[in-house]
Amino acid sequence: MSAPFIGREEELEGLKKLLKKDGSSLVVIEGRRRIGKSRLVKEFAKGHTFYEFSGLAPNESTTLQSQLDDFARQISMQTGMPEIKADDWSKLFLLLAEKIKQGRMIVLFDEITWMGSKDPDFLEKFKRAWDMHFKNNPKLIFILCGSMSIWIEKNILSSTGFVGRISYRLSLEELPLSACNQFWKKTGDKISSYEKLKILSVTGGVPRYLEEIKPTLSAEENIKDMCFSRGGPLVNEFKEVFSDLFSKRSATYKKNVQILASGSLEIKKICGQLKIQQTGYISECLDDLIKSGFVTRDYTWHLKSGEISRLSHYRLSDNYLRFYLKYIDKYRLKIENNEFALKSITSLPGWEGVMGLQFENLVLKNRAYIKNSLRVRPDEIVSDNPYFQRKTVQGPGCQIDYLIETKFGTLYVCEIKFTKHEIGLEVIGEMRKKLLSFKYPKGFSCRPVLIHANGIKDEVVESDYFSDIIDFGELLS
Repeated sequence: MSAPFIGREEELEGLKKLLKKDGSSLVVIEGRRRIGKSRLVKEFAKGHTFYEFSGLAPNESTTLQSQLDDFARQISMQTGMPEIKADDWSKLFLLLAEKIKQGRMIVLFDEITWMGSKDPDFLEKFKRAWDMHFKNNPKLIFILCGSMSIWIEKNILSSTGFVGRISYRLSLEELPLSACNQFWKKTGDKISSYEKLKILSVTGGVPRYLEEIKPTLSAEENIKDMCFSRGGPLVNEFKEVFSDLFSKRSATYKKNVQILASGSLEIKKICGQLKIQQTGYISECLDDLIKSGFVTRDYTWHLKSGEISRLSHYRLSDNYLRFYLKYIDKYRLKIENNEFALKSITSLPGWEGVMGLQFENLVLKNRAYIKNSLRVRPDEIVSDNPYFQRKTVQGPGCQIDYLIETKFGTLYVCEIKFTKHEIGLEVIGEMRKKLLSFKYPKGFSCRPVLIHANGIKDEVVESDYFSDIIDFGELLS
């Protein structure tokens, strides 16, 4: 029995609109592995004739013929047609076209990058089949899915060959916290938000990882089972979602994310830690990591004009990746040999600091909740992002966890805190020091905001220092 389908209401509504079209639709869905692309399509296809095809994962034994044979086998199994021996994709596409030429049909090509990996003309043959056969069925919805967003962007979305052919494009992100909460099922209201956030600091909002949660166990036991036990689902997951994705270049890409695992950096400092010159190749690597959903580039902006600045920080925004690099990777061999004994999760080196970075990722991916809490409408916002100012001869540098600028000249300076214990008055001193370094134009209002998840002491509230105090744990209540 498969796990219940959770969330994705907005994405499902977008797909359902295609059912009202008078004409065929070619759809592209991209997103990191385990994010739920094929699961979303299956949920959408319920009640309709549905065919699903997936490519073979590339390895040393995978050949063009093995991909063709496997596709022919899938056609036979799903349609009841005799299995044929084909030596070309065009023949198989023609065979498929005969089965989907009329009536409401939903077809999924999953991991299309694998499917076409051994034939440089795969996409040209598919495009020709689309133009000559597939699109002639006005009730056909043909969906292409892939985890290699770089390949999809270059070969499909940005390709002149597919201009005007794509009806709908969907980039699948992590689930919002309100949806993540449902994975604790009936026990959810008995478990604290703080405990849930500890697990989410490892899984993020990735559905496949969240399905591994055992609601009756503590956060510590869940993390031990998933990450530090032989056979745990997240012990070797890095290879599946990262190494396989970048193939021979994975070692180079891993160095980039290892550097970012300790915090956000400018490209100049990334190159400094790599001990190499700043080149277009490094920019390309980082861009690939962004398109693959692992890294986010946070641009700062000019407060007076609202124009985006050239200054930016690269942030490792995938929680599993950071947790793997910080903890699982260094102990992986011992875990696999059943020689690793973990006293407690909190005994891991630098645990509090890593949890702070992971919580910050969760907040930034659910920033709509902050805007709603502050009663700031989207049309009022000039820009919002993590923000930083470089150190100059005029003053020290400054870094703000999250800044919202409105067109009314209001700046919401947000401090994101994740602690085991209630937050005390020390947070006010930290914010005051930060604001002394923060340079903003005259006439602007500056409102300090505290975002937390595990309670604050009464004295912080009574000080009336923060214009707003937002309990992010309420999203998981």
